[in-house]
Amino acid sequence: MSQSPEKLAEQVQKTAKNVSQPPIDKWHPELSGDMDLRISRDGQWIHKGEPLGREAIVKLFSTILRREDDGHYYLVTPVEKWRIQVEDTPLLAHSFVVEGSGEQQVIRLTTNVGETIEVGDEHALEVGSYEGSGQPRPIVKVRHGLVARLVTAAYYDLVEHVVEQTIDGKAALGVFSHGNFYKIGQGG
Repeated sequence: MSQSPEKLAEQVQKTAKNVSQPPIDKWHPELSGDMDLRISRDGQWIHKGEPLGREAIVKLFSTILRREDDGHYYLVTPVEKWRIQVEDTPLLAHSFVVEGSGEQQVIRLTTNVGETIEVGDEHALEVGSYEGSGQPRPIVKVRHGLVARLVTAAYYDLVEHVVEQTIDGKAALGVFSHGNFYKIGQGG
């Protein structure tokens, strides 16, 4: 069994025909163990105390990462499953683009691993807050239980598109994307 990032990446590349999105929902190996791999709050992938040096491995690993019902994160291949640690969210959303306006606008985000997603039914936006500090925690669902947290600059870009809507007789602040309204806070 492998536990080095290079060996695991090699195994995935051999077995996955479409490496950009391997079919990890069909892979259900037994737990191989805990890998000394941690994704820090700032998005760095750290193996045995050192940042992973190859961006290609980070991108590949992001495609075989899932969060399961037990709340843990796993790197999954057809024959191995390694539990890893994630400090906050496994992905970050850095860039923010809006096309259109009003209810028909579309919000696109690009993650730190180069994946572009559109906020909508499949990739819902949620703005919660961190316990203790109350600071906003804007996230967007990605896939397989994973979310990407909007970095501060992207969150400020998002806030520029906030509108007020009345929902159930109460004012709510939020943004539209693909015809859906995503609440960000309460209105005045």
